[in-house]
Amino acid sequence: MPKKTLLKYLPNADTIRRNSTLQPIAHLLERSLLWHVNRRSVSTAVFIGLFCAFVPVPSQMLLAALAAIWFKANLPISVGLVWISNPLTMGPMFYFAYKLGAWLLGIEPSIDNFAWSFDWFLDNAARIGSPFLLGCLVCSWVTAVSGFVVVRLLWRTRIIRQWNNRRS
Repeated sequence: MPKKTLLKYLPNADTIRRNSTLQPIAHLLERSLLWHVNRRSVSTAVFIGLFCAFVPVPSQMLLAALAAIWFKANLPISVGLVWISNPLTMGPMFYFAYKLGAWLLGIEPSIDNFAWSFDWFLDNAARIGSPFLLGCLVCSWVTAVSGFVVVRLLWRTRIIRQWNNRRS
C-alpha cells in the first residue's frame, strides 16, 4: 500500500486529540500505535472496519474505534471503513445478509407486508432474526478476512517491487 498516499488523506493525530468532543477519551488516543501506518496496523484496521460495517447496531463507528484501540490498529482507517454501510447501502447489504442467512439455514426467505416501521420489525423479529444475524456474521467475516488478505498481499507486493527497483 502506498504509505505516503495514506498519510496524506488520513487525519492528523493532534487534530483529533484536540477535538473538544473527544476530551473524555483523549487519554486513549495518546497511544502512538493507533496512528501508525504499517502493514500490521493497516491490515488489522481494514479487518476491524469491514467486520463492523456488517454488524447491525447503531454505533458501528464506536464499536470499530474500541476494537481499534483494543487491537492497536490504525484508528482512522478502522472507523472510516465502517462507512461502507451508510444509509444508501445499508438496505441492500442487510437484505443480502438476510437472504444469505436464510439460504444457509435452509429456510425460505419471506418478508410479508414490509413496512418501514418499528412495529413491523418488532412483530417480525423472531422470524427474520436468526437468518439476518447469521447472514450478517458470515458477511462480516468474509469481507473482513478478504480485506485483511488483500491489504497484506498488496503491501507485500509493493515492498517486493521496491526491493527489486533498489536492486536494479
